[in-house]
Amino acid sequence: MKQADRRYLAVIGDIKDSRDLENRGEVQRKLKAVLDQINQNHRGEIVSEFLITLGDEFQGLMKISAPVLEIIKYIQRKMYPVVLRFGIGIGEILTEINPYAAIGSDGPAYYGAREMIGQVHANEKKNKRTGADIRLCEYGKKSFEADRINLLLSMIWMIEDDWSEEQRETVWDMMEKGGSQEECAKRMKTHQSTIGRRLASGRYYLYRETLDITERSIQLLEEKS
Repeated sequence: MKQADRRYLAVIGDIKDSRDLENRGEVQRKLKAVLDQINQNHRGEIVSEFLITLGDEFQGLMKISAPVLEIIKYIQRKMYPVVLRFGIGIGEILTEINPYAAIGSDGPAYYGAREMIGQVHANEKKNKRTGADIRLCEYGKKSFEADRINLLLSMIWMIEDDWSEEQRETVWDMMEKGGSQEECAKRMKTHQSTIGRRLASGRYYLYRETLDITERSIQLLEEKS
């Protein structure tokens, strides 16, 4: 079905330094399993299912209202410590859409996603300390809203980049399982005071609020169009 009159979220991701991975085949199998889980968990929000398109690259197409940041963060958590990069493009799709495989379709949404992941690569080569691992654009449109979202994505990345492994494990436990600090402490077999210190030093509450604001800001782009 051709959908030139509607806007979508296209996501292109890749694995950083994939050729240097000793267990590359195992990583690719794990990535496929994670993407399959995303396709199942978000069936009603995915227009064209996520799949691996090259050895180290994958893509998917979603409704504009889909929780794209939540989906990306899930993929990153499940693939850690493998580092992933993402480009998000908002725009139309000008070709037929295959709901079972995000390949073969083309249009401004994918042009934007490709441009953004290219920008992530370029920032890495320039050693930009504030260069985020996720970038977004509305293809062919320069907007303050998109600039603000990319600033928020940089802030999210900078918080994550400063985490110790203990802080990361604790923050992710709270993100995925929720509950109180006492409940988190039981799950992690430690004391509530330890959990409290890790969450505070890892800026957990700021991190979570910034994620929520960024997700909502992405969805507002469609409401303002």
